[in-house]
Amino acid sequence: MDRPTDKPEPSPQGVGSGVVRFRPGDVVMLECPFTEVTVTAVNRYHVSVRWPWSQVDPLAESYRWNGDMALPTPEDQDWDRLYFRTEPMAGALKAGDHCLVGIAPTVVHVVATHHFDPPLITGMLPRPTSYVEVLPQGEDYDPELEDQTFTFDPAGGEPIRLDLIFRPYAFLEAGDVVADCHGYAWRFDAAWDWHSLDGGRTVAPDWPLALLNRDDRPPTSGDATSVARATAAGSHAEEVRRWTKLTLAKPAIQQR
Repeated sequence: MDRPTDKPEPSPQGVGSGVVRFRPGDVVMLECPFTEVTVTAVNRYHVSVRWPWSQVDPLAESYRWNGDMALPTPEDQDWDRLYFRTEPMAGALKAGDHCLVGIAPTVVHVVATHHFDPPLITGMLPRPTSYVEVLPQGEDYDPELEDQTFTFDPAGGEPIRLDLIFRPYAFLEAGDVVADCHGYAWRFDAAWDWHSLDGGRTVAPDWPLALLNRDDRPPTSGDATSVARATAAGSHAEEVRRWTKLTLAKPAIQQR
């Protein structure tokens, strides 16, 4: 899908879809029901279809969209990325044909989230207020690669369904400060993004953890108890193992 070229800054708090606010590290089942569309053009690398879920934004002067979406064929270099697919595949289609477009159920992990205020102008309606970047099972995130991730609006026109499977460190919130079992203080920004505040020498704190600060103030007794109970057993390594088993990928653990 065509997206603006300017890359937005990630939002550590995550973005929402329904009642779930997704954040980096989340493992999610993603799918979009297959819907009948009309093929408008076919070439070696792309099949274009009339997009059924979005409308042309008449006030978008910088981005002119004609209502079609170009999807890659197996000949395109981006074919192996996570994209909407046609049924039947492009080789059996020609302009004027009807086909189905959707995304088969796929396990993905969230790499980054972005928030836009005001909503982003893309030439399409609705204008997105957020994007989620994901990678499919078996693919490690490489910050040196451009356009590696699949990016979409979780609250956009497409009826994309996102079901949270696993959230590492679900008992913590971005910005929490904890003390590890050695007494070192750490700030939690994301599952694989820990910042040592006073000399911790590893990439993450050793459990059990004590919650010291949440939302820039001392935690409630309930929040502190919840973190203590959640980390009474287990470890950072166990969170990594659970995540890796689902994603078949290596977490992008920050080296400090």
